Amino acid sequence: MLSFLDRLRALREDNDLTQTQVAQVLGTSQTRYARYERGANEMPIHHLLTLCGFYNVSADFLLGVSIDKKRKQGSPDKSYFDLNSKK
Repeated sequence: MLSFLDRLRALREDNDLTQTQVAQVLGTSQTRYARYERGANEMPIHHLLTLCGFYNVSADFLLGVSIDKKRKQGSPDKSYFDLNSKK
């Protein structure tokens, strides 16, 4: 299974984008984005969410948790976020 860094780069290349173009989408510099792709800097969650929307992929896919690329539509299961529930 591909890692986060592999998927991050593959999505950019599959969409024929440069690091500079993706950095512009995130509102950051090309240098900073390149450091995300290399794993030298951790990507902030707000950038992760922006890229999921931009590429129309799920965070699970981008993070390497799932092979299902598509985002699921609809609202999340609220019980999943209930800290008091016992699962």
